[in-house]
Amino acid sequence: MSESDLLKQAEWRLIDQSSVNPHFHAIQSFAIDDTLCRAVGSGYSPPTVRAWVHVNTLVLGIQDTKLSYLQQGLEYLKDRQYQAIVRNSGGLAVALDEGVLNLSLIFPDTEKGIDINRGYEAMYSLTKMMFEDFNMNIEAREIVGSYCPGSYDLSIGGKKFAGISQRRIRKAVAVQIYLCVSGSGQERAKLVKEFYEHSGAHVPTKFIFPDIKPDVMASLSELLQVNLSVQDVMSRFLHVLKNQSDRLYASQLQGIELEWLQDYYERMVDRNRKILIDMR
Repeated sequence: MSESDLLKQAEWRLIDQSSVNPHFHAIQSFAIDDTLCRAVGSGYSPPTVRAWVHVNTLVLGIQDTKLSYLQQGLEYLKDRQYQAIVRNSGGLAVALDEGVLNLSLIFPDTEKGIDINRGYEAMYSLTKMMFEDFNMNIEAREIVGSYCPGSYDLSIGGKKFAGISQRRIRKAVAVQIYLCVSGSGQERAKLVKEFYEHSGAHVPTKFIFPDIKPDVMASLSELLQVNLSVQDVMSRFLHVLKNQSDRLYASQLQGIELEWLQDYYERMVDRNRKILIDMR
C-alpha cells in the first residue's frame, strides 16, 4: 500500500475545529487527537481528519522543557500575549496563531504497521494536491534555521511554510501538520527565536536547540503571492479529501470518546503543571 492509498479510505470522519475560538485551549487539542487515536485504533471510529486553529500559543516539545532558563522564556511569551503548553510528543517549539491551520490525519495502524515514512508522505502528497493549481514546487526536506526543523519541513523556494509530525498510540497513527497560511512567517520565527534566547538556549547542555534564521520562513500567502485565509485552505483540503474517499462526513466526539477525552485531558494538564506552566 502506497502513501496515496492511505488517503483513499472508504470513509473519512471530519472534526472541524478551524473556526477561531479564544476559549479553545491547545491542551484540549492534543487530548482530542489522543482520544481519536484510541477511537480509530479500537475500531470505534473510521479514519478521521481533524482541523484546528489556536490563538497565540507556543507549543513546546518535551526537549524544550530542558531549557536552562525556561521560566524567563515563559515570562517573555506572557509579555507578548502568548500562552505556552507542552505537547505529549517530541519535536521542538512551534508558533500557532489565527493564521496557522493544523491538520491531523488519524489512521488505524495495520497488523504489519504503517511505515513511518508512509505517514509523512501521505500528508506531503495531500498538501501538494491542495495547491497543485499554483504550479509551484513544494519540497520536503529539512530547512536549516527554521523552528522545529525536521526532514519533512515543507518549503517553496527554500522557505518553510509547514512542518509534519507523527504520534503513534493505541494501534493508530496521527500525522499532524501545521500550515502557516497567512501573516508573516518571519515574525513567527522571530518570536520563537526570542523565546529561545530568553530561555537560555545558548547555555551548553546535552540538548541542542535550533539557531533560528527568520528569513528562511514564510507563509503560504507570502510565497504564493495571494491573500489566503484559513477557510480558503480548508476548502482546498476538503475538496482533495472528498476526491479520495467514497464518503466524508462531519462529526463531533461522542459516546465513550467523551470519557476518554477527559482522561487524556487530565494527563495533559498534569504534564503541564509539572513544568510550572500557568494553566489559568
